[in-house]
Amino acid sequence: MEDEGGGVCSKESVNGGTDVSAAAPASSPDHLVVMVHGILGSTADWQYGAREFVKMLPDRVIVHCSECNMYRLTLDGVDVMGERLADEVVGVISRKPEIRKISFIAHSVGGLVARYAIGRLYRHPEGNPSQEHLGDFCVRGTICGLEAVNFVTVATPHLGSRGNRQVPFLFGVTAIENVASRVIHWIFGRTGRHLFLKDNDEGQPPLLLRMVDDCGDLYFMSALRAFKCRVAYANVGYDHIVGWRTSSIRRNSELPRWEDSLSEKYPHIVYEELSKETNADQCEQDSVINSDSDELEEKMVIGLTRVSWERVDVSFHSSRQRFAAHSLIQVKYSFMHSEGADVIQHMIDHFLT
Repeated sequence: MEDEGGGVCSKESVNGGTDVSAAAPASSPDHLVVMVHGILGSTADWQYGAREFVKMLPDRVIVHCSECNMYRLTLDGVDVMGERLADEVVGVISRKPEIRKISFIAHSVGGLVARYAIGRLYRHPEGNPSQEHLGDFCVRGTICGLEAVNFVTVATPHLGSRGNRQVPFLFGVTAIENVASRVIHWIFGRTGRHLFLKDNDEGQPPLLLRMVDDCGDLYFMSALRAFKCRVAYANVGYDHIVGWRTSSIRRNSELPRWEDSLSEKYPHIVYEELSKETNADQCEQDSVINSDSDELEEKMVIGLTRVSWERVDVSFHSSRQRFAAHSLIQVKYSFMHSEGADVIQHMIDHFLT
């Protein structure tokens, strides 16, 4: 076990990954927080975030930084990574019988991987799907038998990366976006196919489209609905990897006008909103109103907004490092990306324990 100072210790997990916890908690934490890195990432990517969570909530949480999909393993596809993550989480839970609650915090593609994993780990209430909806009363399922609390994504391409300026560094030029969609698998393997919606395994729809509904024994939406709180942090600009719309799960017409933050505590949080879940009729109405948008993207927006989301929009436009917004929002390396510390603080302050 390594003492990181500030009353925080980290140690390598038997099942892989890094566990971060308080050195001497007053009581044993019963809330597991699983942190998931993005493409080509590693457990080190959440080192700052994990440490801050434990420092601020020492008696409440233990953080597990996942390692089952590090580096080039992130190119194997969202589904393969999701299965690995699910297996890793099961292993962690089996070693910690005191755990009663679970939350996920995931960066970039890691958010898609976490969404897949919870679909695998979801358990119906008392094992009976019919018990989930009793009249107007909803009985929540669990994630591997644990109470599902927070599901937080940070700059995650929920709607994929296909066209429509979803990958800003392609400049929104249709010709460039079309070429990228054809060659992306050469660089990012099956994961690239999934992000650009170019996969059709055994004639099935693209994986990201399937993930906006329950699919066979994968309960993607039931799992999301099980969480008490779902939050999407998104960069409004200067994130050249993941666009604002896809990371905030909005249509182009729904992107809000934002102004510079007046908060000293959260100088980079420029807009917050709570979107209520939409029913099927409202979804269809919105779909007609936005009929000019991409059909697959529209289906994903409709599917994902059947549950409520807290949206937190972030801007580093005044930062000298604004072009590193994709890493700043996570504080990937504290010595380089410390300007994003207020975003991590915002996560902690609004975290349900």
